[in-house]
Amino acid sequence: MDTHAIPGARFVDPKVLARIKDLELLARHVVDGFINGLHRAPFFGASVDFAEHRGYVAGDDIRRVDWRLYARTDRYYIKQYEADTNSNLAVLMDVSKSMAFASEGVSKLEYGSFLAASLAYLSHRQRDRVGIVTFDSDVVAHVPPSAKHFNVLLHTLDRSRAERPGRLLAMLDKLAEHFKRRSIIVLISDLYENPADLMEALKPYRSLGNEVIVFHVLDPAEIAFPYTDSSRFQDLESGEEVPVVPEVFAEQYRQMMRDHIDAIATRCADSRIDYLQLTTNKPLDEALSHYLGNRERLMRVR
Repeated sequence: MDTHAIPGARFVDPKVLARIKDLELLARHVVDGFINGLHRAPFFGASVDFAEHRGYVAGDDIRRVDWRLYARTDRYYIKQYEADTNSNLAVLMDVSKSMAFASEGVSKLEYGSFLAASLAYLSHRQRDRVGIVTFDSDVVAHVPPSAKHFNVLLHTLDRSRAERPGRLLAMLDKLAEHFKRRSIIVLISDLYENPADLMEALKPYRSLGNEVIVFHVLDPAEIAFPYTDSSRFQDLESGEEVPVVPEVFAEQYRQMMRDHIDAIATRCADSRIDYLQLTTNKPLDEALSHYLGNRERLMRVR
């Protein structure tokens, strides 16, 4: 999606977001700018299946007012569609040590927090129940999905720190038992795991009827490997240092990363798990569009 075509897209630039310290304000800027853009462009996420009316509240799109009902009752009512009905959003947020990496601008953890807050605000605005689990080698915080937990979710993100090594596969296995009620499960992680093992860990979520969306967050330097000077590179998870001569290793590394990303994308598609790779310098509107499309699909099969 061309963000320059969307009014308010400047609010989804991570460099701009990094200056906003209040996560709720940040999420509101992102989502409101995004929604304003959708009002001026074709919105693929609008369902045509009418569900019910609700009273008009300030900020509602006046194009959704039922004017025929207004003529009969002299009161404003908004048409609600199937895609507007309540859902559960559960964010699984990787806060392991590798998520602290930032070659410039924001870290993967900060970017993931921006993304999680924006998705939660969008869901909360649509009267969904929202919740979050943050984890590294263990569960750091668990906030079950609830209509009242949006602010708790923001507080959980605000206090998250990437300080300990992670165990992504073990944590996915452990957490699956908590999501037996049909939900939209959003995993935000840098996914440094074997793609085949990752799919095995995610399969239980799908088998329980959940819609799973994987946001693969990477720093641009992790893909491009722009380094030119010989140096020692440190594994953020283990702390181990490895001497590297970039001119010898760079292209091999880039190919390895391309293969890793392609393997995850292919296996996700095969397992009916939605996948989107994001870099920390990329605006968030693509992620929001991806989420809205999945939310609509889940609503339609209910």
